Amino acid sequence: MTQEIDGTAAREGAPHPARWRILGFLGVAQLMLILDVTVVAIALPHIETDLGLSRQAVTWTVSAYTLTFGGLMLLGGRAADLVGARRVVLAGLLVFTAASLVTGFAGSGGVLLGGRIAQGVGAALLSPSALSLVVGLFEGDERNKALGVWSALGGGGAALGVLLGGLLTAGPGWPWVFYVNVPIGLVIIAALARMLPRQSVAAPRPGLDALGAFLVTASSAALIYALIRAGDHGWLTAATGWLVLAAVIGYAAFTARQKTARSPMMDVALLVRRPVATGTFLILMATALMIAVFFLGTFYFQHARDLGALQTGLLFLPVAVATMAGANATGRAIAGIGGRRLAVAGLLAAAAGMALPALSMHPATVVTGMAVAGAGTGALFVVASATALGQVAPHEAGVASGIVSTFHEFGASIGAAVISSVAAASLVGDTLSGFSDGFVLAAVSAAVAAAVAAVLTPGRAGTG
Repeated sequence: MTQEIDGTAAREGAPHPARWRILGFLGVAQLMLILDVTVVAIALPHIETDLGLSRQAVTWTVSAYTLTFGGLMLLGGRAADLVGARRVVLAGLLVFTAASLVTGFAGSGGVLLGGRIAQGVGAALLSPSALSLVVGLFEGDERNKALGVWSALGGGGAALGVLLGGLLTAGPGWPWVFYVNVPIGLVIIAALARMLPRQSVAAPRPGLDALGAFLVTASSAALIYALIRAGDHGWLTAATGWLVLAAVIGYAAFTARQKTARSPMMDVALLVRRPVATGTFLILMATALMIAVFFLGTFYFQHARDLGALQTGLLFLPVAVATMAGANATGRAIAGIGGRRLAVAGLLAAAAGMALPALSMHPATVVTGMAVAGAGTGALFVVASATALGQVAPHEAGVASGIVSTFHEFGASIGAAVISSVAAASLVGDTLSGFSDGFVLAAVSAAVAAAVAAVLTPGRAGTG
């Protein structure tokens, strides 16, 4: 990214003077993308009723966005490296803002899902290029602090999204969870167009790997569809098996494509480096667990307890505070303690928090458990980003950021699909057993991931 941070600052080796202000605007833009996962969660019961959606369509309202977001993320990261992160950030913001307006006007499930896919395209352009700029603007301890701020905005913003969703859904109505992006997006576009330095990219500009993007997105779509379908048709059916097999074959074809493409989306060798591989595993787990919390919590409070959208949103306020506190504390401590201990602690906290509702399905217990789990996942976001991105070379910043962000969204897609299927009995009926099963699965998954993290995570962030 040295060639992308212009100017005089880059030539003299001095930090960019507006780096913290730029981080603020990029952070709000990223916050908008993360909010669009969880702000929609609180509105799902109302969208389901107004548009007459099935359980599968409700799940796709989350997964269509996160799948497109994640599937095209590597393409967005590669575009940032090839044509400059500034251009890609502004283009992504424009697409996302326009798509949000269209989605808010949706009067049918088809238009809703189409708008969500378009939002995912804009997010896929914006997120990795914005993170690439952050990695390039900061160095050393400042980079860890900046990544801590970035992670706190993402993790805490996800929880705050439920509160905002409650306010908007209970007030002007669910379309406003999309409309609210429009004025915010326009302000950020204007600010960043003025503040971001003009860029010159010295490297040649070969074409983007569209086939690779198609393979990874189609493979992920097959996997997500298999997981969603399993809730209604069974986990061990032939159709589920064939879909999973198709996904595996597609991922293998994507890997082969990356070795032969003239302009591959990613260097496969980068993904098998220990810090990057560990960071992607941690970010996938953090996002899957976070989505499990929001999906189960919002439907539990509104379906099982008959609470309104605003009441449900307010109940998530402790979760938001705990998530941001966990991320902030980890950002400050990671340089001294190292990633391994913090990753294990975060996952064990998530496991303990998820176990509480499984033991006692009471509103107070559910909120307490979700807050504890939120603190754990907030810590995990920081460890994941610092581990994967702490020591990447400048010319790899865009694609490395794209890899991390890809697994962030795939985690959301997988989390929503699996939890929706496991909790299907409670989502479509009056029983609480589906919610309990969902929390049990999340707790066990976090505990197993803690054992894996204890082995894989480097002792110091970003070291091999």
